[in-house]
Amino acid sequence: MIPLEEAQQRLLAMGDALPVEGVPLESAAGRYLAKDLTALRTQPARDLSAMDGYAVAHADFPGPWMVVGESAAGGEFSGMPGRHEAVRIFTGAPLPEGTDTVIIQEDATRDGERMAFSGAEPPARGQHVREAGSDFRNGEQLIAAGTEVSPAHIGLAALAGHSALPVRRQPRIMLLSTGDELVALGEPVGPNQLPSANGAMLAAMLAPLTCEVSSNIILPDEQTAIEEALAAADADIIVTIGGASVGKHDLVRPALKALGAAIDFWKVAMRPGKPVMAGKLNDKIILGLPGNPVSAYVSAFLFLLPLVRKMAGAGEPLPALHAAKTAAAVPANGSRAYFVRAQLAGDVITPLPSADSAILTSLSQADALIFRPAHAAKAKAGSDVEYLRL
Repeated sequence: MIPLEEAQQRLLAMGDALPVEGVPLESAAGRYLAKDLTALRTQPARDLSAMDGYAVAHADFPGPWMVVGESAAGGEFSGMPGRHEAVRIFTGAPLPEGTDTVIIQEDATRDGERMAFSGAEPPARGQHVREAGSDFRNGEQLIAAGTEVSPAHIGLAALAGHSALPVRRQPRIMLLSTGDELVALGEPVGPNQLPSANGAMLAAMLAPLTCEVSSNIILPDEQTAIEEALAAADADIIVTIGGASVGKHDLVRPALKALGAAIDFWKVAMRPGKPVMAGKLNDKIILGLPGNPVSAYVSAFLFLLPLVRKMAGAGEPLPALHAAKTAAAVPANGSRAYFVRAQLAGDVITPLPSADSAILTSLSQADALIFRPAHAAKAKAGSDVEYLRL
């Protein structure tokens, strides 16, 4: 049995970032940027008006001015205003040469072509002007490699002159649930059977990530069937669910050994989720998760999801720890890291009562996991504890 942090690092070390590919901006959300992104243009390219009003030279205050033309977004005033001359201007339009300030239309009074300032206080020089390059300049780094691309990043990249982004190929994942007791969803469930909930649950956990779940297969407790499925799997990551413990029906490890797989570790000092296993079968990563539903969920959250993020190019693949005050005492912990299902409300976190790794009800009510390190002392109500957001 190895410590949790060591197991996570050893698993992540197996998963090299996948090859780089270019994808259109419209398809890049949720992917991880493979290279630093720099601007291909300056924004704004010129000084622009931030408001509707009149472009003037600040030196001409207090006015009045003669209006000699107009400038609209997508066009421009072709000449150069003289002393005490103003140009009617609209939001997003370029400032005419020789002007440096915008009088907003609410502070201007027109009498034919004559315009006077009627506001309470004159604007400062440069007021209501978006200066050239105030957003970014050509060649400036905008987004760092390893960043998960958001809709705002896509807008920024488009404005910076990009139509596609370099990202990592999406990891391909195969889910293999083992157990004679499992039946496919929607099929009749006998008194000694269970719906294959873990496969559906893990597929749902993976859905928001940048990956492809190629299949979700149910296998009987037969070593030959497991070997055949493992050998035929066309995926970057093969996830087995159940069958990784030490019972006579736990046949995943024997099947892997028969295929010549290299097992890196088996059993992690954590609860729930101790019988986590990881290794390589040729160029495929094998991740064996426990069959108890809560154990499967927690171990997938701590191992599978970070591995997918790492291979997809994430700079920080592991979930972040946060701190909150516990609403109830949390007992002292033993030699294994312990994850307590909990509910978060503001900066207060409440442990949920059930610790049984087969009880999904409490997990469905949880939005956080309190993290108790190995050998942690009792945490009194009101004290700070660390947690992971689900």
